[in-house]
Amino acid sequence: MKILPGKSAPEPLGSEIAIRTREIRLFTGLVLGAFLLTHFSNHALGLVSVEAMEAGRVWFNRLWRSPAGTVLLYGSVLTHFLLALLALYRRRSLRMPFREAAQLILGLSLPFLLVAHVVGTRVEWALTGHDSGYPEVVRSIWILNPAIGARQALALVIAWLHGCLGVYFWLRPKPWFPRSALILYTGALLVPVLALLGFAEAGRSIEEAPDRFGSLPVPPASDLLPMIGPGLYVAFGGMIAATLAARLVRSLRLWSRRVRIVYPGDQVVTVPLGFSVLEASRIAGIPHLSVCGGRGRCSTCRVRVLEGDPHQPPPTAQERGTLARIKAGPNVRLACQFRPTHDVSVVPILSTGRNGVASLVRGGRAQGQEQEIAVLFCDLRGFTSLAERRLPFDTVFILNRYFEAVGESVEDAGGYIDKFIGDGVLALFGLKSTPQQAARQALDAALRIKAALKHLNEEYESEFEQPLKIAMGLHAGPAIVGQMGYGQATSLTAVGDTINAASRLEGLAKELDVELVVSEDLATRAGLDLSSRDRQIVQIRGRAAPLGSWIIPEAGSLGR
Repeated sequence: MKILPGKSAPEPLGSEIAIRTREIRLFTGLVLGAFLLTHFSNHALGLVSVEAMEAGRVWFNRLWRSPAGTVLLYGSVLTHFLLALLALYRRRSLRMPFREAAQLILGLSLPFLLVAHVVGTRVEWALTGHDSGYPEVVRSIWILNPAIGARQALALVIAWLHGCLGVYFWLRPKPWFPRSALILYTGALLVPVLALLGFAEAGRSIEEAPDRFGSLPVPPASDLLPMIGPGLYVAFGGMIAATLAARLVRSLRLWSRRVRIVYPGDQVVTVPLGFSVLEASRIAGIPHLSVCGGRGRCSTCRVRVLEGDPHQPPPTAQERGTLARIKAGPNVRLACQFRPTHDVSVVPILSTGRNGVASLVRGGRAQGQEQEIAVLFCDLRGFTSLAERRLPFDTVFILNRYFEAVGESVEDAGGYIDKFIGDGVLALFGLKSTPQQAARQALDAALRIKAALKHLNEEYESEFEQPLKIAMGLHAGPAIVGQMGYGQATSLTAVGDTINAASRLEGLAKELDVELVVSEDLATRAGLDLSSRDRQIVQIRGRAAPLGSWIIPEAGSLGR
């Protein structure tokens, strides 16, 4: 029988707690990220001078050593670490993608790398009142004890990398992330590099002129200070060990209650009660796409439930929201959120077929990304009758010259040729630029195509009974851009309502015997005032809202 999850079922308390837990973990992670960013920025001032580092440290301490800053910082440290242990405990399987494993391992290793530094600075200041400034710290760990300095540099890189991975998993599903990824990656790389260079430059300055910064002060004695470091090591190590032990106890208890999950090809995976379908796939080594890392922030891991007991747990609020957004059917579930309590048969929707698995798992544009792009459709008018009066090789020659002219025009304008369809061309703009730039590039390409066609007609005037004519449609809006196809026929393309609308506008240009039809959406993005032109409302098949468009009889007139 098919599972029909109850849409009106009351939300389990556990799912609400899980959502709040993720929100708290994200908030505390962002607090720690802000601390690292300010701390590393303070280090980077060493590229200016040691005095600049000390001046920056005054403001840094006012922020993070204030009562509110102290509670926020160390509360976030403890909360974030405990929530990481909770996430580790909740995982039914430790098999996970490399990025997720790296984030987990780096996060759990951080306390052991940072305890000595925290005890020697913040804890010592709290117990004795001795405030270690940059000259003292740099001389101690960079000049006198370089091994400790190397360990602190390693801790710096690990802490930043752990934070960057967390931000990456958080932002990756956002539609604007691909456009901003290069800037974010550049910033993520520069921050630790500048911090290390600043610290090293401060060490060189102090080493060259040690008298300028005085001798190392002797901090006040404290009987409690030597015991805090080992105590923290034991505490953090004990919490990790207790979490792993609790996982083992739970696994032994749950293994007696197992669930069978049947996949296509009669693959059967048996897992303890409480495992998600995605975790079962990973345990069995079954390729299963999950762009967001199994956090319920995307729908790429969704499965179609074929058979199973109707009393399976209903979708959580987060799962229901994601499924509603993609208008999923009643028997579709998110594999990362669906934890069956009875035997079930499923089919991964986005990972069926050899090419589906291979291309989607590779990442990047292969996964498909929503982008704001501009689209140009152009087609030769009356080419069929023209081809009827010519030899096939002559027709091919003319087509290739036409394609060359259009291709060069599109590329010179900053666009990308998606495909040639008969004597038509589909071009995309905005794959690496803003929507406004994309719209202007598409208009520029249309003008270039018009000029190139005019030149082609002049060059082969004696060969044509009638000059070649063109019809073009321009539109802008969201589309899914990604690698699509099969085998050697796979290529970068775009799909969606925006593509269909641009094709319809090109068809309207043919119907009206004009060279260009421009949608209001593209004209608005390009900042183009076409109020003096003829305007028409176009009904697009399969599209609820009509599309306003401007009729341009002569494309070249836009450039005047």
